[in-house]
Amino acid sequence: MKRRLGLGVAAVLLIGTAFTTVNNDRLFEISKNIEIFVNVYKEINANYVDDVDPGGLMRVGIDAMLKSLDPYTNFISESQVENYRINVDGKYNGIGAVLGDVDDFVTIMEINENSPIVSSGLQVGDQITEVNGLSTKGKTVEEANNIMRGVSGTKLNLKVKRPYPSKTFDLEIPRSDASPGNVPYSGFVSDNIGYINLTTFTAEAGKNVEKAYVQLKKENPSMEGVILDLRYNGGGLLREAVNLCNIFVPKDELIVSTRGKVKERDQQYTTRNSPTDLEIPLVVLVNKKSASASEIVSGVIQDLDRGIIMGQRSYGKGLVQNQKEVGYNSRVKVTTSKYYIPSGRCIQSVDYENGEPLDIADENRSAFKTKGGRKVLDGGGVTPDVKLEAKSPDAIVTALKNQHIIFKFVNKHVASLKDTASLEDIAFTDFAAFKSFADQEGFVFDLALNEAIKQMKELEMEKTYVEGISSELASLEAKLAQLKKEALDKNKEDILAEIEQEISSRYYYAKGKVYSTLDRDNEIKEAIDLLGNESKYKSLLK
Repeated sequence: MKRRLGLGVAAVLLIGTAFTTVNNDRLFEISKNIEIFVNVYKEINANYVDDVDPGGLMRVGIDAMLKSLDPYTNFISESQVENYRINVDGKYNGIGAVLGDVDDFVTIMEINENSPIVSSGLQVGDQITEVNGLSTKGKTVEEANNIMRGVSGTKLNLKVKRPYPSKTFDLEIPRSDASPGNVPYSGFVSDNIGYINLTTFTAEAGKNVEKAYVQLKKENPSMEGVILDLRYNGGGLLREAVNLCNIFVPKDELIVSTRGKVKERDQQYTTRNSPTDLEIPLVVLVNKKSASASEIVSGVIQDLDRGIIMGQRSYGKGLVQNQKEVGYNSRVKVTTSKYYIPSGRCIQSVDYENGEPLDIADENRSAFKTKGGRKVLDGGGVTPDVKLEAKSPDAIVTALKNQHIIFKFVNKHVASLKDTASLEDIAFTDFAAFKSFADQEGFVFDLALNEAIKQMKELEMEKTYVEGISSELASLEAKLAQLKKEALDKNKEDILAEIEQEISSRYYYAKGKVYSTLDRDNEIKEAIDLLGNESKYKSLLK
């Protein structure tokens, strides 16, 4: 007995010594490499042939180091802290507009309803040429936003250029809480099917979805199903994901757990309140832009067999980040743990390319079971129960949007309207007027052949390799111009729909933007059909 006890004590001492040795070796490696890094940094600053920006050089080094880990572990400089706070809680003190770069000037692209910009008289399409005496020409949108933001109640002096009708004017506008809403639209998409659109998991997202649901139920007590639209929702606050799940799942249900290197920090998140509705059939729409909190909600609904997930596989972000102060008002956002949903799976993608998650084949993903025994997979987002092919816009529609042709046309069209139509009655049919405007604006639809023709014309002009082909090139250019016209006509319905969406958003803001897409949204139609087919809905949950 004494001999065995002595051996046990010796073993513990050996393990302790080994642990201490490993720990000391690690600390030595850290210390050694920090010293090497500092020495290299000093030598570059002291001896490199050209002047270098010490701060910029260090930022490159930090970014490269963090890039080797995952796309979400980032350094946040002092100038970026405010933008990061806005992305997390959705609140900032500004004028309440989404800004963009149009013709080298900061331009109002969208307006948040109930923000100071609404009562000021500013419109979508207005170009802000100066802010407090500073020109915005050539400035990035981020730089302009940094100028706009400040203490609530303080004034901004703007110089504004309006394209239609053309005029310039000065305006004083107060900064205020300009938080965009997170539930821009809810309503009925058929007689008995409700619809709720959630754009982001900022503060009170769960409460706002619940409020929208209760209102739908009040309007139609015989509602037969509800569609929760999380497409293009990039996530946000974890607590709001838990709160949203709580609308449809019981109290004290495990929603998500976090696990990381430091076991003492592992946590479990459960629902705390009585649910709003445990029975209503539910379809959650997701796509490849649905991430983080959106994936927690859709994954939980799937794992608990509470509803059907429809659309395309989600993004695949199941990592938890925490901020750490690193001095001089800067922070580092560090991935500290992973999210695990009720089945035990992690939705985090396991491989990246250029900062984006790669699509992992199903056979390379681990299988788990839902509460009712259905097979689900980990390692790359939430795979829908009903997969739908994503519709991508035609190249010519994308080109029209990227060159702001549709945006500018609507600016001109809206300026000519005398009355505001109701949201339900907004329509646009004058396609000839749009095509004429696109030509006047010099719309360019570059096919691969365009660049080839350009290069050939340069060669012909230089008389280097090809001669006497001017007429053939001119003929080919004419054919390409005809192809552009045919492409416009071929995509007429999609272009008119984009125009109607722009018009709707001018008068009814984010609500109008969502509403204008409902009638032509094939994924919503699929969800309506499924919720109207009780036997098929139930079979998918078995």
